[in-house]
Order: sequence, then C-alpha cells, then structure tokens
Amino acid sequence: MSAGGHEDAGERVRELLEVVVEGLGLRAEVSVHEHGDAIDAEVRGDDLGLLIGRHGQTIDAVQHLAYKVAGHGTERRRVVVDAAGYRDRRREALERQADDAAQRAVDTQQEVALDAMGANDRKLVHEYLKSRGDVETGSEGTEPNRHLVVRPNRFM
Repeated sequence: MSAGGHEDAGERVRELLEVVVEGLGLRAEVSVHEHGDAIDAEVRGDDLGLLIGRHGQTIDAVQHLAYKVAGHGTERRRVVVDAAGYRDRRREALERQADDAAQRAVDTQQEVALDAMGANDRKLVHEYLKSRGDVETGSEGTEPNRHLVVRPNRFM
C-alpha cells in the first residue's frame, strides 16, 4: 500500500474491506467507486449478515474505519460502505418508522420516542423528517441508548 494522497484512498478502502471480508471468513466481492470527494464501496456475496451486524452496527464500524483509512488523517471524503443492498433496505425501514412516529405525534399531540439507534440512523431520520412542517426531532439520552424523539410542531 503506498502512502499518499487522493488517488490511493479508494485502494486503501478496497484493501481494508478485503481484509475484513477474509477475516470474517466470507465469500464476497468488493467493488469501490470514487467520484468527486466521495467513495462508495459495495460488498456483494451470500450471507453477509456477519458483516452487517445487528442493526448495522458492524457495517457502520467498518464504514468508520474505511473513512479513516480513506482520509489517511488529512483529507475528508464521504465514504459509504454497503453490503448486499443493506443501506437502501435500512433507509426504507427507518423512513417507514419515522412516518409512523410522526403521524402518531401529530395525531396525539404528544412526543414519540423511537428505539435507540446509531448516529448514522438518527441523522437519516432527522434529515428525512426535516421537510415535514408538522413535526420536529431531537436526540436524547447517551450512547448506546441515544434515541430520537419526534414532537408535534407547536407553531403550526
């Protein structure tokens, strides 16, 4: 692995993911695509549950490591690591959960607490619900029990 800049970031991410896949004993292919200041990495194979982990905790940790090796301490690039389409499925599930919570908050005029979730998932839900004018969101608690609260917007 060569030390250095921008052109090596994707290769560093690829090498990290190949080591992780091998270390977990998975049979999978790794592909990495760089565009602008972003690196998208995809792991494809059968039975990638071990890589994804419970509620995506393992893949989120691997993504964090990939972000660190891509930046190599200097540049900051967005890095997304996905496995078998997990990110899209998770986003869809979180959006459904967010819609349900928002509707309950509006209907009952009470705040609705979601289950504890990681920072990436909380950010996704915050961003998703931001466009609605009828609710606002906030995070409460401390890791690993930090969760999102959806409140009816009192200024409607």
